[in-house]
Amino acid sequence: MILNNFFSMGGYAAYVWSAYGISFIVLFLNIYLAIRNERKTIDELKKIKE
Repeated sequence: MILNNFFSMGGYAAYVWSAYGISFIVLFLNIYLAIRNERKTIDELKKIKE
């Protein structure tokens, strides 16, 4: 019963869980794009150095 109340969020579950989902997606993309750009920059620097 207590766990059910937690997941229903007092009737606002759709808003709360969608906010968590969107936040997770934004944080994941931020990390992913930073790593991708770092690798791209390193590869470009290696080409210039050669």
